[in-house]
Amino acid sequence: MVDELALSAGHPDMDYAEHEKTYRLFLTLFKYGAIGVIAVIILLAVLWG
Repeated sequence: MVDELALSAGHPDMDYAEHEKTYRLFLTLFKYGAIGVIAVIILLAVLWG
């Protein structure tokens, strides 16, 4: 089955441009979410530390 598909072209039913866009959005949200959590932890440490 895998041999039938060209690895460079991918599966014809998949929208790889949309996958890339979603993955970049996920990484951006993860990055800013992690920065936000770290900021809250630092703020808590400063206020109640």
